[in-house]
Formats: sequence, C-alpha cells, structure tokens
Amino acid sequence: MVIVLGGGLSGLSAGYYLVKRFGKPAALFESSNRLGGWIRTENHQDKGFIFESGPRTIRPRGAAGANTLEMIEDLHLPTESIRSTHIAAKNRLIYAKGELCLLPNNLGGIFATRPPFSKPLYTALFHDLQASSKKIKYGDESIYSFVKRRFGSELADYAISPMICGICAGDAKEISVRFLMNDMFETEQQYGGVVKGFFLSKLKGRKEVRDGHINSPGIFAENMPSLYQRAVKERWSMYRLHDGLETLPKALETYLRSRNIEINLSSECNKIFFEDDGVRLKIRDTIVVAEHVISSIPSYRLAACVKDQHPGLAGQLLAIPYVNVAVVNLQYCTDNLLPQRGFGFLVPPVERRPILGVIFDSCCFEMGENTVLTVMMGGKWFEEYFGQNPTKKDLLDIALKEVEDILGICQEPRFSRVHILEKCIPQYNVGHKQVVEGIRRYIQHYNLNLSVCGAAYDGVGINDVIMSARTNVENLSFS
Repeated sequence: MVIVLGGGLSGLSAGYYLVKRFGKPAALFESSNRLGGWIRTENHQDKGFIFESGPRTIRPRGAAGANTLEMIEDLHLPTESIRSTHIAAKNRLIYAKGELCLLPNNLGGIFATRPPFSKPLYTALFHDLQASSKKIKYGDESIYSFVKRRFGSELADYAISPMICGICAGDAKEISVRFLMNDMFETEQQYGGVVKGFFLSKLKGRKEVRDGHINSPGIFAENMPSLYQRAVKERWSMYRLHDGLETLPKALETYLRSRNIEINLSSECNKIFFEDDGVRLKIRDTIVVAEHVISSIPSYRLAACVKDQHPGLAGQLLAIPYVNVAVVNLQYCTDNLLPQRGFGFLVPPVERRPILGVIFDSCCFEMGENTVLTVMMGGKWFEEYFGQNPTKKDLLDIALKEVEDILGICQEPRFSRVHILEKCIPQYNVGHKQVVEGIRRYIQHYNLNLSVCGAAYDGVGINDVIMSARTNVENLSFS
C-alpha cells in the first residue's frame, strides 16, 4: 500500500494520480482536522460574497496550467474566468512614493514615464544591452541582484520586489533567481544578456525547427485538455471555481473516498523508518506499514519524522525556511469604495509598510453590492512588524489603518476575518534549487521508498503543487 502524508492540495492530488495511474490501495494521513491545507473558503453567498484566506485564483499557463484544467474538467467543477480584457486582468497597482501607481498594461505603456518610475520602462532594455555579462559564482544569485544588474535598481525595487511579495511573501534580495526565473537567468548566462539572448535563442529555435531537431514538448504534446483549449481561445487571464477554491480539495476528497481511498484526519506522523521490505510509520502511537510513502507535508515536519534514522536528510530538509502570513478579509456593504478598480495592489518592501498588498476581491468577481478586500501581511517581515505573538485584533487594527491610509476607506467593515497562517510559505532562497536536488539525490542514493512533493520543492502556486504530485506519482514503478 502507498501512503500519502498530508491532506493539502498536493497530497490530495497525489492520491488522485495514484488512483489514475495504478488503481492501487492507498491511504492518506492528515495531521489537522480538515483537508485542503492553506486553501480555505468562507462562504457568505446569502450576502453575495465569499472570503478566501488562501489562494483564490488560478492562471491557465503552460503545461502545469493545462494539467490543472484537465483535473478540474475530470472532476466536473464549474469555473468562472477573468478574460484578458477584464479590469482585474488589466489593472495591476503598486503603492509607492505615497500613491497608487498603475503598472503598464500594454506595449504603449512602456514608452511613457509613469510613477513610480523616473524613466520609461523601455530604457531598462537598453540597460540590459549595455550591461556587461557576469558569470555568477556557484550558479545562483538573488532575483533582486539579477534584475538590478541587468535592468536597473528602479525595476528591482518597484516591479520585482513587490512581485516576489505577492508570489511567496519573500524578500527579493534573498529569493533565488534560478528557482523563479531560471530561463531568464540561463539566457543571460549563455548569451551575455537577456534581450540579446532572447533574440538569439529565437533565431536558434527557428533553425532547429527547420532542421527537424525539435521534439514535441510536455505531457500534452499530442492533445491539450479541452478546457485548456477553451481558456486559450477565450483568452482567460485567470479563473476561480464557482463556490470558491476550497471546492477543489473537497471534490478531490469525494473522488478519493468514492474509490475506497482511506482518509485519516487528526493523524500526525511522528516517525518514519525505512526497511528493506518497505516503510514503517508511527502515526498516533500506531505502526503503519507501507510499500512507499509520498510526503506532501512541510519539509520541516518531514525532517522531524526521519531525523533518527537519517539525520543527514533531516538537515537538508531543515535548510528550507518558512514564513508566517496574516490574512485579513474585509467586507463593506457599499460597492463603490475603491479609488481605482483592478486586481489589487502590492507594496514594495522599500516603502517600509506593514502589509504586503491588498486584493480587490469584489473587482475580480461578482460579489453583489459589496466591497470585499483581502489584506496580506507579514511574510519575511512578520516578526519585525508584529512581534512574535500578535493578537488577531492587533492585526485587524493595523490592516484597517493601512486600508484607510492608502485607499481612503474610513468606515468600519461590516464583517471581517483574521487568519494567522504559521509557516505557510517556503522561501526559495539563493541555492534552493541545489538544496532540493540534494534532498532527492539523498533519497535516491539510499534507495528510500520515499517521494517528496509540494510547495517546498517544486513551486508555491496551485498549478505547481498539482504538477509536483503528478510528476512524483508518474516516476513510481511497482511490480
């Protein structure tokens, strides 16, 4: 029997792909009393709105995006799309230098000088063309260092840094360029510049196509899922599930239970012992025997399970840091409170404010006559701004003050919710790719019946963790 540790989206997806690929008996163990991990939807449909304390939208991009849409189509889940012409897709804002600044949303926008930038953005391309090439020691650097070196400090401070806050609540001065922008980094290292490399690689690609050297890439090389084809045709920018994103883990739970997959809640794994004939796990003072283990639990939790038998592996797992994020959901009974409509805004760390950004939920999807906002707080700077044990009231008060200062919304929300998500997002610091490779190399070297999937290893997005589960399952072979 295969055992899946963790009932978040990656663990549930691993169970789903185990059924699809092998139809083998499997069991899933989740330490908390619910499934879905950080995905949590609070439904107030009677009042016309929902709160999401975790992710809320999914982007239909690339093979991983197609893979997620294939799963959603298979589970018969209704979607609500935002097309590229929607205001939430077009208008992305940052708060900088005391004002909300609309980022360029078309080609013409890069030729105008718009705050917070002192020059048109196209000049960053000339900066890259003029910058000297540099071979990076150990093959990695921070994404901030890379962008500053190639495109200038303004782009690093006011475009890339807030983007990293939105992706992983992290500090761009610490996050690895190889993990989040590996293709751009490789292009620069190979060709001596990003712009130069972009055009040379395009020319090379055309030559290889003419010479017949290109193989069809990806898991959907022959036939893309029909829902993905629809998303491309209709130019979806992003989408959500009809009753909120928690619909997906609930549908996966239903799918697994209907196929006799054993799901155990409040069942934390404390120890894992690898033996010649399989794996023994200590779960709630009970020994469970498995043929193979797929771990989707946070890397630090897995480290605690394996440290007695494999301290070297535990050390590598502990090398991946995590951050806390506070999420404050706010609902107002008026639908015209925002000074500017869009997806929301991010705050560059250089501004030294205690929030990462605000999502304008009611601009993205229909929520009746409500203004619904989600304030994201903390991340890399959680303890610096809030201390070790802030109360929910403390966080709500700070969120309301920021909303008033930046958006000019002075009235009290009718309804609010505060969630403190402890150690929720792994940080992909410089050298992270090598850390993950080292973890998987250790597992292979010692021939452990263990696979690791999820955000700590293969990316933080919804598409990433689902694809991570699929890839790990497809790498398995059973006699």
